[in-house]
Amino acid sequence: MNDMLTETGSAADNRTEKYKSRRRIAREFVLQGLYQWRIAGGSASFIEQQLRESEEFKHVDEKHFTQVLHGVIERAEELEEAIKPSLDRSMKELSPVESAILFLGAYELMHCPEIPYRAIINEAIELARTFGGSDGHKYVNGVLDKLAVRLREVEVREQKTVRKHP
Repeated sequence: MNDMLTETGSAADNRTEKYKSRRRIAREFVLQGLYQWRIAGGSASFIEQQLRESEEFKHVDEKHFTQVLHGVIERAEELEEAIKPSLDRSMKELSPVESAILFLGAYELMHCPEIPYRAIINEAIELARTFGGSDGHKYVNGVLDKLAVRLREVEVREQKTVRKHP
C-alpha cells in the first residue's frame, strides 16, 4: 500500500496515470493515509507530513486531501455510526482498505455537498477496484448506495426522477 501510487505497469497504464484528476490523486493519498491510520494509528498531522514527502504528492488537490484526511480521522466515530446501519458485519471485520474507502466516501457524502453523490460513489468504487479485494468494489458500492439514500435523500430522489423521465 505504501507504494500504491508509484507502481506502474505498461506504457498504457503510465498514460492513464497522467490523466488522473488532482482530486482522484488526493483520494488515493487519503486512502493511503487512512490505511496507515487503521493499521498503525497516528495523528492526521503526522500521517499528512509523511505523505507529503512523496514525489507524487505534487499532483494532489491539497485542499481536498487535507480536509478529508483530517476530517475522517477527527470524525471517525460519527462516520462509523453513520456507516454501521448499511453494513452486514462490523467495521472490524472489513479489510482495512475497504473500511478506509467507506470512511472516505461517508465523509464526502456528509461534508462535501458540492460533490454529487454519484461521483463520490463512483470514485470509491474505482479505489476499491484498484486497491481492494476482488469483489470489494461491489460491497463498497452497496454500502455507499444505502448511505447516500439516508444522507442525500433529496439528491438521490431527484436523480432517480431524472433517470425515469429523460
